Amino acid sequence: MKNQPIKHWSVDDRPREKMALKGRRSLSNAELLAILLRTGTSRKSAVELAQDILHSCSGNLHLLGRKDLHEFIQTKGIGEAKAITIMAAMELARRRGEENEISTSKVNSSGDVYRYMKPVLSDLHHEEFHILLLTRSNSIIGKEFISQGGFSGTVVDGKLIFKKALDRKASGVILIHNHPSGTLEPSIEDLRITRKLVDFGKLIDLPVLDHVIFTDNGYFSFSDNGKM
Repeated sequence: MKNQPIKHWSVDDRPREKMALKGRRSLSNAELLAILLRTGTSRKSAVELAQDILHSCSGNLHLLGRKDLHEFIQTKGIGEAKAITIMAAMELARRRGEENEISTSKVNSSGDVYRYMKPVLSDLHHEEFHILLLTRSNSIIGKEFISQGGFSGTVVDGKLIFKKALDRKASGVILIHNHPSGTLEPSIEDLRITRKLVDFGKLIDLPVLDHVIFTDNGYFSFSDNGKM
């Protein structure tokens, strides 16, 4: 089968036909990716090309979703059109997750915050700062985007945070930002800005309840770790 075009494979081994006959769950990640690629090269089938792409990220779909256009086209046989097709599919998957936020409308733990916001902050190569707005009973009013920065930081405007909270008549605020580097440890600046916002929230009776740092593989809660 090696190096043969997919059209010469048995019907059961062709990704599209296999999906039609056996359902989407019967396909491997490489076969699903091959459907997006549509064609291979003169030397490799679409499935083999897909295997090369997966190998470049150790088979990790989270790492695949973080690849940019330049990184995709480093794989021989992947041009701009194929790369953009894969990136579009990964973005749709991310947005699907964003629409499928936790069913509960109430925050009972830092884990709830992580599950609620992870689809928004997954696969980013830059920092973003958001806030989650709550009622007095910790029901979720909504989330608000505050700022976007580079790989190692973003500017946080306290006036904007509390204006958005007051405009939405929130009774509590949870601070949220991601660390693209993957480190969960808060920086000195993270600690400083958190203390500043907590203190101001106390002055106006609008408490900052937590600050949650996100990575693709975990989170750090200031409240859980006694740093509020």
